[in-house]
Amino acid sequence: MQRRTGTISRGIRCPIIREGDDLAKIVCDSVVEAAECDGFELRDKDVVAVTESILARSQGNYASVDAIAKDVKAKLGGDTVGVIFPILSRNRFAICLKGIAMGCKKIVLMLSYPSDEVGNHLLTYDQLDEAGVNPYSDVLSLAKYRELFGENKHEFTGVDYVDYYSQIITEAGAECEVVFANQAKAILDYTDCVLTCDIHTRARTKRLLKAAGAKVVCGMDDILTASVDGSGFNADFGLLGSNKSTEDMIKLFPKDCNEFVNKAQQYLIEKTGKHIEVMVYGDGAFKDPQGKIWELADPCVSPGYTAGLEGTPNELKLKYLADNDFKDLSGDELKKAISERIKEKGEESLVGNMASQGTTPRKFTDLIGSLCDLTSGSGDKGTPVVLVQGYFDNYTN
Repeated sequence: MQRRTGTISRGIRCPIIREGDDLAKIVCDSVVEAAECDGFELRDKDVVAVTESILARSQGNYASVDAIAKDVKAKLGGDTVGVIFPILSRNRFAICLKGIAMGCKKIVLMLSYPSDEVGNHLLTYDQLDEAGVNPYSDVLSLAKYRELFGENKHEFTGVDYVDYYSQIITEAGAECEVVFANQAKAILDYTDCVLTCDIHTRARTKRLLKAAGAKVVCGMDDILTASVDGSGFNADFGLLGSNKSTEDMIKLFPKDCNEFVNKAQQYLIEKTGKHIEVMVYGDGAFKDPQGKIWELADPCVSPGYTAGLEGTPNELKLKYLADNDFKDLSGDELKKAISERIKEKGEESLVGNMASQGTTPRKFTDLIGSLCDLTSGSGDKGTPVVLVQGYFDNYTN
């Protein structure tokens, strides 16, 4: 009988991971045991995806706020530092801000508005319109912000991030001044030493600041790129992708990811005889329609993956074929015609072909990683490994 299912995504339960564990072996064993327990078969081109969190935990890739403070002071001078464009997050940024403030005498905190880079809103555009504020040009002091907009709490967390971040800075021993602006060079009216905290626009922000005459410019990706007094680090991303671990510790984005995925793939080949792809994933790349929050607070969806996951989809739109090329066919004739057209495409690029319009020309790892992030969730499901099957199938398989 012809297989009646397409892509299947399964959360795989694993033991709680600790530093020093052989994660590649644990992942392999957990996937194989799940297949045996639930009675499904592993196949070539299956994908085993592992959360960045458990890889970083197995590596012991942690750092203290003291390490952050020491690195910030060494790289930015320890006097007045502009901290600009941070995201509004208790988990992602607040703990980093504590360490940053510990390494400075004064922080000029410049927040983008009406929202941060990933869509957490301080204000609405309606509020800006009513106040006659132009977010593309206007720079607001804290006093002006409060006069116009008062207290604004985050829709989901109930936190007034302006007040929350200010308290973190002062409690860490630094003086705090808050301003609101969307042009990076606005910070240079306050200080010429700048730590830019945006994630996906950081290269442009650094370029603009340097061109405008900033004395020192660092990004979050420039802090903890090497170990400080034995701390963890990430040579590629620094503090980007980090999460709060305790009140004084962060878990950094994992390192040596390609080494890990290749090792895990080899374990799987040896144990199953199947060529299974492996990837590490963090945040998915999708946007919440209610809160308008773009999920991707990590610097990338996948910091490491096996070679078979390189590339982008090259797909035909079935409904386009059914409604246009084969609109006079139905039933088995329609199925046969569409199947033959799919087989005919081969490796030919479909870029610009109308029959591919509406398909998603994103990296496989971004698409699969987003699927896995939704599958594993971020709470207590206990499934930090996800098995994806049938992703590379099409209508003819």
